[in-house]
Amino acid sequence: MLSQLQNSLLPGKVLVLYGPRQVGKTTLAQDLLASISLRARYINADELTYRQALSSQSRQQLGELLGDAELLVIDEAQRVLDIGLNLKILVDSYPKAVILATGSASFELANKISEPLTGRKLTFNLNPLSYGELRHALGTLEARSQLERWLVWGGYPAIATTEDPILRQRLLGELVGSYLYRDLLDLEGIRKADKIIDLLRLLAHQIGQEVSMTELGTSLAMHRETVERYLDLLEKVFVVFKVSGFSRNLRKEVTKNPRYYFFDNGVRNSLIQNFNPLALRNDIGQLWENYLVVERRKANQSAGRMANAYFWRTYDQKEIDYIEEAGGHLSGYEFKWQERDIRRTTRQEFLAAYPGSSLATIHQDNFETFLG
Repeated sequence: MLSQLQNSLLPGKVLVLYGPRQVGKTTLAQDLLASISLRARYINADELTYRQALSSQSRQQLGELLGDAELLVIDEAQRVLDIGLNLKILVDSYPKAVILATGSASFELANKISEPLTGRKLTFNLNPLSYGELRHALGTLEARSQLERWLVWGGYPAIATTEDPILRQRLLGELVGSYLYRDLLDLEGIRKADKIIDLLRLLAHQIGQEVSMTELGTSLAMHRETVERYLDLLEKVFVVFKVSGFSRNLRKEVTKNPRYYFFDNGVRNSLIQNFNPLALRNDIGQLWENYLVVERRKANQSAGRMANAYFWRTYDQKEIDYIEEAGGHLSGYEFKWQERDIRRTTRQEFLAAYPGSSLATIHQDNFETFLG
């Protein structure tokens, strides 16, 4: 990621670095500053003085912030009112400058940056540590030997580098709290924290299943529209993401309801307060599926692979966990903790419906190739 940012420092461009809380955006920005020869200035938009100047829409005040810097780094940019418009004024007024804006609440940045900065911005996403990064840092054998740890505790840097399980649990609890209370409840003015938590706990138990908005609304005593709004916000603060059903208009294929996955296994387990080892769990299949889907997403992003992700299911219960469509080719994957082949009838029906596609089972012994 550092090299990508270094190669993108183009005059008149705004680099937008999105990502969940505590994945290392500030550290990455500081590493960038230390690695370049450009005159640079770092600003944290959590500080009220900077936040007021950055939201001023005043060429003079914005220019004073920039000073003689060639690169301006704005951390926590989602805290700035009308950040997109103010950045547009900056780059229009000082076309030789480069700006890096980081933010953990993508809905604030996305809503206020996209339109004003059309054609002027480059977007980057920073995730919790991927299996590929852990394998690079620890070596293949060590990373593989600790697979259970990543499934239970996830990949947030502070958690991945902490050996004390009690401290890990506490850190994850604080992380979940920062998502809910600082991002959602503070920035969006939502006051029903208990409903958000209840919604997330319901999702945590439905990994690999289609999620009905109507059923969630009934369970939570909420309107369907409110549930949809909360889910949209949870996606935008990097807690969950959805995968839709795949269909080419075959009447027997199910596409109405999406499936939801957590950006990090540790966050999911923190919500249900279950950090038990795999031998004491009855949700290994859900952990494995969530981990593989999110890690494949990271791997594709890191490699620059453009792929659309889906699941596939028919009304007579034939199912493929994960489908990728890339370059006109369909690849289907079943996720099994223990090696097992895809049901013959499922394989036959899918391949008959989509000739030329491929199917594979991903399990403990071959998952590294899938995440390569």
